[in-house]
Amino acid sequence: MGKKKKQVAEYRYYKMPENCALFALLGEKWRQKYEREIDYLHFHNYLEIGYCYEGTGIMTLGEREYEYKGGEFTVIPANYLHTTNSSPGDRLSSWEYLFVDIDLLLDRSSAGAVRAGQLKRKINSRAIFSENTSYPRIAGFIREIMNVMRDEKKYCQEEAEGLMIALLAEVARINGAYMPKTEESAKGGVNGGQLIFRILDYISEHYDEPLKVSDIAAWAHISETHFRRIFSSNMKMSPLEYINSVRIRAACEFLRKTDDPVAIIAAKSGFSVISTFNRNFRRVTGVSPEEWRKRPENYEQQILKFRVHPEKGW
Repeated sequence: MGKKKKQVAEYRYYKMPENCALFALLGEKWRQKYEREIDYLHFHNYLEIGYCYEGTGIMTLGEREYEYKGGEFTVIPANYLHTTNSSPGDRLSSWEYLFVDIDLLLDRSSAGAVRAGQLKRKINSRAIFSENTSYPRIAGFIREIMNVMRDEKKYCQEEAEGLMIALLAEVARINGAYMPKTEESAKGGVNGGQLIFRILDYISEHYDEPLKVSDIAAWAHISETHFRRIFSSNMKMSPLEYINSVRIRAACEFLRKTDDPVAIIAAKSGFSVISTFNRNFRRVTGVSPEEWRKRPENYEQQILKFRVHPEKGW
């Protein structure tokens, strides 16, 4: 029997415009054949909202597949594996997209920290794939926000972000009906509950500290073996690979925004050994930190090309 082909997941990193919690991908560029030659899933660093105007195909969300057509939309949390494949033939699919920094958006709202945390958990508890007629308020908000962003009138960003808060509140209401009663029943991870989202948030907050798998598992109140299994199953990569990817993204930000020596940036990004930092940086970006710093205009392009290859063990 041949060796089983390893799964591949692609991490697509987007950089928000400065001080913005929302950006849009609009127009004819997104009327195309989607992903027909790509056999792996991808995930983003922001929540993604997609609206299909025309075309047919298959939308894959985690381990489930849906047949899509014009007049349907998706709401996909950050770090949620997915992809879109157009139907065979010459017909194009027309989609437009919104990407949302939920943390920044809720920080600007009137919600307190506790209430904002509750909203975020409900928004991120599952992905939504739906026809317009099933959730007309959400569909209406999506189209309105896209039109506001498209018109580019004065204060369009502020208007769009206000509408987005209303949209996300509606998403939270709907998802609340699907959430498990306790977090212990949500151990299915990305496709079934909140545990993986909590773990990803924890890593994002503590990536610059010495992180051990055993420590994260203890924080999540599960065994290390169970932690490794659900993380690798849901994220299609090992915990260490994900932690290192978060650290390299942080290092890119430090390289772009500061003149700190590379050794200092390595330490600030969570790498205690400079050789380990250099090796991981080159694996992700294809160049050394010094080379990358000399051409910061390639930042987004390099990160967008990052493909994560899961490995067994450590």
